[in-house]
Amino acid sequence: MKPTLPLLLSLNAGYVDTAGFLALQGLFTAHVTGNFVTLGASLVLGISGVVAKLLALPVFCVVVMFSRLAGNRLRQRKLPALGILLAVKLGLLIAGAALAIRLGPFPTGDSLAAIVTGMTLVAAMAIQNAVHRIHLSAAPPSTLMTGTTTQIDLGDLLGGVTAEARPAIVTRLKRMASAVAVFAVGCGAAALGFAFASVWCFVVPPVVALAALVLKLSAPEEEAK
Repeated sequence: MKPTLPLLLSLNAGYVDTAGFLALQGLFTAHVTGNFVTLGASLVLGISGVVAKLLALPVFCVVVMFSRLAGNRLRQRKLPALGILLAVKLGLLIAGAALAIRLGPFPTGDSLAAIVTGMTLVAAMAIQNAVHRIHLSAAPPSTLMTGTTTQIDLGDLLGGVTAEARPAIVTRLKRMASAVAVFAVGCGAAALGFAFASVWCFVVPPVVALAALVLKLSAPEEEAK
């Protein structure tokens, strides 16, 4: 599978989401709406991390909004919005890794250290979500793998489509299958990394983010016009 910017983003999202879930007492950093489910479990079972789960969605939404505003301002000034936002995300992932290694492991998700680390990673994934939707809209999403477009396309194929429409649908499904597969690889890698290296597993996401930034700088055509 040829490395592309969207696939690297999917790999990182799967990795960060799983590493965050394991290290931060069930906190989803990419699939933030999943925190509503784990919040319910926390309240019923007495599991820690309630504050972080409550904060994740508003932090995610606010960062997405500011990413959009920042991107617009950067484009108005004729600056490379996608590259700059990817660099900011890289900085947040470096900060998140440093916090996790310095302050972790986190026996409770309610500690200030765990909350700050978690929100740093949530902010990084929020920037990635905004970047993908704004600049790489033709590619499958990298932080959310359950979009209804895939099921609709499969339904269309099973129900029968015109010969003209079939190639476009097949192409979309292949792209989505690649994104899901790479996301799953990221999840598995994070699980292994946490099992063998604990919070040191967080050194991997900045490396992948740096590779994505280098790929963007070397292949500017990746950015959607």
